[in-house]
Amino acid sequence: MEKDKLLYKIKTLEKMIIQNFIKSSKISGEEFCHLPKPTPTQMQIMEYLLDHIDNEVYQRDLEDVLNLKRATVSGVLQTMEKNQLIERVIDSKDTRIKKIILHEKTKDIFLQNKRNLDEIEHIITKDISKEELELFAKVIDRMIENIKISALSKR
Repeated sequence: MEKDKLLYKIKTLEKMIIQNFIKSSKISGEEFCHLPKPTPTQMQIMEYLLDHIDNEVYQRDLEDVLNLKRATVSGVLQTMEKNQLIERVIDSKDTRIKKIILHEKTKDIFLQNKRNLDEIEHIITKDISKEELELFAKVIDRMIENIKISALSKR
C-alpha cells in the first residue's frame, strides 16, 4: 500500500508540522499582530543569522547550511527583505556579493515563533524516549548523507 512507503510518511509528517506551525503562529497580543509570519525556512535563516551575529553572512553560506539551491535561497531572501526581516548590503571588500543583516525587530519575531516551534516539537515527541529520538535523528542524518553521496555520484 502506497501510504506505508517511507517517503509518503515523511512528507505527511512535514505537512502536518508546517500546518501546525502556521496555526500556532497566529501571534496574539497587540504588539505582535503586525509582525510577519515566517516560514520554517525563514526561521532557519533567522536562527543561523542570530547564531552568527558577529560574523558576516552571505547567501552562499545559507545555501551550504540549508542544502538549498541558489535560486531557492535567493527567493526566500527576497521575501524576507520585502517583509523587512533582513537587509542585503553590498560587501565593502567584494562589491559582487551582499552581506545579509537582520533587522532589529527580527529577533523578537524569531523568538516568538521559536516558542511555537518548541511547542510543536514537544507535541510530536510526546511519549517517545530519548533513545528512540536519538536513533531517529541518526537515521535521518544517515538518509541525508545517502542523498548527498548519491547526488555527488550523479554529477
